[in-house]
Order: sequence, then structure tokens, then C-alpha cells
Amino acid sequence: MPDRDSVPAADLPARTVRRAGDWAVGNRGPGPDGEDRYFAVSRLCRHQLADLSEGTVDADGCLVCPWHQSRYDVRTGEMVEGPRGFLGYHGPTPGYTQLVRLLGSIARLRVRRATRQGDDVVLE
Repeated sequence: MPDRDSVPAADLPARTVRRAGDWAVGNRGPGPDGEDRYFAVSRLCRHQLADLSEGTVDADGCLVCPWHQSRYDVRTGEMVEGPRGFLGYHGPTPGYTQLVRLLGSIARLRVRRATRQGDDVVLE
């Protein structure tokens, strides 16, 4: 039975994200070698602390926040695109977005290695 630092691999098809304790664990999809590329990052968005385990993985393999679509490079934890909104508003916020993106490049998400071990994706 998986513990809080693992997720059944069957629950992580390509471009999905799940929760494992304090971590958002996901699958960027197959790499050039055809193998799935798993990741684990801290769960709280640097913008307004949304739960990133409820996010999605875009075509570029970035983790996208479910609230305001901030995008994170899951290899480094850096925010690569700032939010598209604030609180309940969803739309352009140019100056604010730049400020949050700067913060997200400095205060990156924590990153852990995630590997497939048998039927589970395990955080190391």
C-alpha cells in the first residue's frame, strides 16, 4: 500500500497531477526515450497559495496553477509565467503579474525527485 510519499503509477497518466502529503506529484508525459517523466514539487502556489496538486500539466510540461494559471518549471520550481488574475478576478493584471513572477523566480517551489519503482511513483 502506498504511503504519503508515493502515488500509484496508475493514478498518474501523462499530464496529470496528484497529491502526496505536502507534495504535488505529476507526470509530464513521455520524454524522448518514451519513458514517463515524473516530478514532485511543493503544493502551494507562490501567488495565493492555491493547491498545485489540483493543477494541470500543459503541453510544455509546466505545472499550471488551478486558480490563476501561473506556470511552473517542475525541474527547477521557478515560476515561468505569472498569474492571470487576483482573488476572484481572472484576467490581465500586467504590473501585478510581473511582480508575482519576480517573486516566483526567487521563492521557487521545493523540488523532489520522483521515480517509478514497481507499481508506484516514489518521492526520494
